[in-house]
Amino acid sequence: MSDLPEDHGIQNDSSLQTLIGQLRELVRDARSRVLRAVDTIQVRTCWEIGRHIVEFEQNGAARAEYGKRLLPRLAESMTVEFGRGFDERNLRNMRAFFQIFPIWNAVRTELSWTHYRTLLRVEGDRARRWYMDEAAAQNWSSRALDRQIGTLYYERLLSSRDREPVEAEARTNTNALASPRELVRDPVVLEFLGMPEAGRVLERDLEQGLMNHLQSFLLELGKGFAFVARQQRVSTETKDFYVDLVFYNYLLKCFVLFDLKSGELTHQDIGQMDMYVRMYDDLKRGEQDNPTVGIILCATRDASVVRYSVLHENEQLFASKYRLVLPTEDELRAELERDRALLENENINKDES
Repeated sequence: MSDLPEDHGIQNDSSLQTLIGQLRELVRDARSRVLRAVDTIQVRTCWEIGRHIVEFEQNGAARAEYGKRLLPRLAESMTVEFGRGFDERNLRNMRAFFQIFPIWNAVRTELSWTHYRTLLRVEGDRARRWYMDEAAAQNWSSRALDRQIGTLYYERLLSSRDREPVEAEARTNTNALASPRELVRDPVVLEFLGMPEAGRVLERDLEQGLMNHLQSFLLELGKGFAFVARQQRVSTETKDFYVDLVFYNYLLKCFVLFDLKSGELTHQDIGQMDMYVRMYDDLKRGEQDNPTVGIILCATRDASVVRYSVLHENEQLFASKYRLVLPTEDELRAELERDRALLENENINKDES
């Protein structure tokens, strides 16, 4: 009776590697379809909310008279019960969404609600339809769509006798947006966890909360994320390390590692994540995968720590803040002012040097 082949022989079997590649694509395709299904449900829900609002307003003159007071009352009630996402502005968008697309079959389900909110800004049915179809066909992110609308891509194509330069410019602009920093939000708002902003949250509680609300976390992260593992072990010859959360982004075609830090970002945190990314690239990354991205999700960060570390101008490794409560308009304005002041100060230092 012949001996079974050793493990290293199996690993070098080209047919086995082909099978692994096929299974990898199958799993990634399934995960991407799940994410798209989530987007479709959200878009359909927004369309249905808009339909109910329009039909309620149209059902009698008395209701039309207090139409201006309807949305504020709805927003107040729904926000108390369901949380963020149902303010007056968003309800107004849902109503306009249904009015523009009164037939559900006219809606492209490949696009997210963020895409449709962007499309509402386009004047003219023909232009809006063209942007919608092109975004679905070219797999534009919502930011890429926003960029194309802002640069009047459709209008310039219509007015141009030579379309190739216009199309080439649009492709360049779209590709330039396909970077990790463009896809990951900063700050990441984790209000759906229901945790208080005051006081320090234990990292294990934060991690467990994200697992309990995984669908909400995926929606907050943005387009293209699929969950892979929690506390995934990555081992060297002598030591084991554990990555808090691992995702795969099918738009970036790369693994995305998350390290959760409930306190302030430190240089030790940065060094640890840098090591995780290098190890993951070496041990886990496939031939068809782009370089691994590492994101440190932290409560606070010092701009100087970021500026004088490997995070500075790094597209594969960066830190995003998380907020457990949606910031107020004043808090957002203050944070923007701080960021602007830091940027201006950094530019002054560069000029002086």
